Amino acid sequence: MTDHRQQSPRRGKGMLEAEVLALLWTSDEPRTAAWVQAHLGGALAYSTVVTIMSRLYEKGSLSRVRDGRAYAYLPVADEAGLAARRMRKVLDQERDRAAVLASFVSELSVEDEETLRHLLDRIDSPSGSDRGKG
Repeated sequence: MTDHRQQSPRRGKGMLEAEVLALLWTSDEPRTAAWVQAHLGGALAYSTVVTIMSRLYEKGSLSRVRDGRAYAYLPVADEAGLAARRMRKVLDQERDRAAVLASFVSELSVEDEETLRHLLDRIDSPSGSDRGKG
């Protein structure tokens, strides 16, 4: 017996998480899975949205607060901040941090290397007391 129901194409790995994060970045307040489900505009099951948001919370990408019997979620950082968190997490898992950093820096484009130098110079300057924040 063939299932004739129309199915939407499967998203690639991480695509749904990225869509949820992108939607939450547009909001100034914590949002529930029901709100996300309604605003994604797809035929996603509520349980799917709850699962994705719970996984993002467990990964540290979202914070949450109680909203009645459910949770409302808010991103812990913007897109750049989350990318930086992922990079730190990978670095923290390596024994030889210096080797990993050296390999990373050696493969930077000239433009990225200049940007990194500028950022490090800014942090090291007397007015650049940003070190350790973020």
